[in-house]
This record gives sequence, structure tokens and C-alpha cells, in this order.
Amino acid sequence: MKNLLPHEAWALLQQQPDTLFVDVRMEIESLYVGRPPGVENIPWYEYPDMTPDPAHFAAAVAREAGRKDRPLLLICRSGTRTQHAGQALEAAGFTNVAHVVHGFEGDLDAHFRRSVLNGWRHDNLPWEQM
Repeated sequence: MKNLLPHEAWALLQQQPDTLFVDVRMEIESLYVGRPPGVENIPWYEYPDMTPDPAHFAAAVAREAGRKDRPLLLICRSGTRTQHAGQALEAAGFTNVAHVVHGFEGDLDAHFRRSVLNGWRHDNLPWEQM
């Protein structure tokens, strides 16, 4: 799996418009916290179970992607879920997986706030909020 900083991920999306951009956060997170435009929401886990089902996740991505060699770019809150989700996709046979390091909101600062140190939103990349 490729590790891309937010600006590198944005550049990839511009250079390879066929890339399937997947937000692995729960849908409610994506809607209320914000998300990049054009991202497909396929949660790594969902409330109330909060337990990943790698096979179910990989099958959902396969349906959306249409083929396992399609470029995939994953994003979550901080880059942790995408590590696990990307590993599951590679184990399922996907061959071109990347994730956004620091995710959408980035790492926590000393005051436990996100979007202050790094991340998609911190880097002023396009995003929308419902």
C-alpha cells in the first residue's frame, strides 16, 4: 500500500481520475465532520457493532470498483483505519491501493484537537460538509 500525504493524494486524484476514492469512516462521520468531494463512503465498520468485517468491506469495495486493479485511494479520520482497510483489500487481491497519511482530520495536538497539525482539512484541500 502506498502512503500519500494529503497533497500527494489530491495530485493523484487529478492525474488519475479513474481512481476510486473511498472514505472508510462511518457515514455519520463523513456527513457531519466533512469529507472530500466525490468520495464514496464504504465504512470499515459501522455503529453499533464497531467491529470490522474485512471480507464484507472488500466485497463492497469490489462492487464499487468493478475490478481489482483499479486505483484505490482510502481516507479516514487520522489514517489509522485506512491502514487496516488497505491491508484487508490487498489480502483480498486488490493491487493498487493507497491511503491518505494523517487522514481527513489529522493527528491530535497537545490540546486533543484535530485539524491543527496536519490532515486533508488542515492542508486546505477541497472538502464539503452536510
